[in-house]
Amino acid sequence: MADKRMTEEQVVAELRSGMTIGIGGWGSRRKPMSLVRAILRSDLRDLTVVSYGGPDVGLLCAAGKIRRLVYGFVSLDSIPLEPHFQAARKAGAIEVTEYDEGMVQWGLYAAASRLPFLPTRAGLASDVLRVNPELKTVTSPYGSEELLAVPAIPLDAALVHLNRADARGNASFLGPDLYFDDLFCAAATKAYVSCERVVPTGELGDLTRLRIPRWSVAGVVEAPGGAHFTSCVPDYDRDEAFQKEYATAAKDPQAWAAFAATYLELPDEAAYQAAVARRAAA
Repeated sequence: MADKRMTEEQVVAELRSGMTIGIGGWGSRRKPMSLVRAILRSDLRDLTVVSYGGPDVGLLCAAGKIRRLVYGFVSLDSIPLEPHFQAARKAGAIEVTEYDEGMVQWGLYAAASRLPFLPTRAGLASDVLRVNPELKTVTSPYGSEELLAVPAIPLDAALVHLNRADARGNASFLGPDLYFDDLFCAAATKAYVSCERVVPTGELGDLTRLRIPRWSVAGVVEAPGGAHFTSCVPDYDRDEAFQKEYATAAKDPQAWAAFAATYLELPDEAAYQAAVARRAAA
């Protein structure tokens, strides 16, 4: 079996400007932040990002990496509004496709099933149709019910963070929710999994939690703390103090420049983790 272990830089080297990239996790929970930080250090641009968004979207907006965003929401959970996304949205700096959360799931599922669309009731009788006039409805061939046809959301690449993975690409979650990471991987031409720890296959645990199969994964990155500052339960909770510092800095250009210099304008993920450790020890 192939050993698919890679570094963050090797993953980003396989990405290209203009790609459609899906980012797993949910809000400020179990985001593949070490991979996002690697994108920040790269020259990638003009990306279409698909996400149940959190600081992944905010950081990529702040860096001018996103051309178009497909999302069900963008939030930091304990802080309702992601400040960088809010600023980009107000300024019209990015193109957006605003879907119901279930529509994003259905679009990924359609892509994973290699279907052009899937019908749903989600979004009907709402402003989703008004803000997305390109959406169409279909009539059920088994009756007269009108349903919304959610177009497939195919991805060039997917980035997800799981608790454990083996070197072959099998990955398992240990927390309360998978957050559709399996659909992101299945909808992508190539999927990359970062994880807290690479373990032998036999240590991946309960098969009900082994939801990312090796056939859907192109690369595995061992990244302890790689979801920081989002949560990766049960390995660690969200770093609320750091998140508050991030959100506060985002509202002031001078404060943001200092935050970025301290935590983002660094040579690699190891330097970021060292900066976070120094902050925690201070």
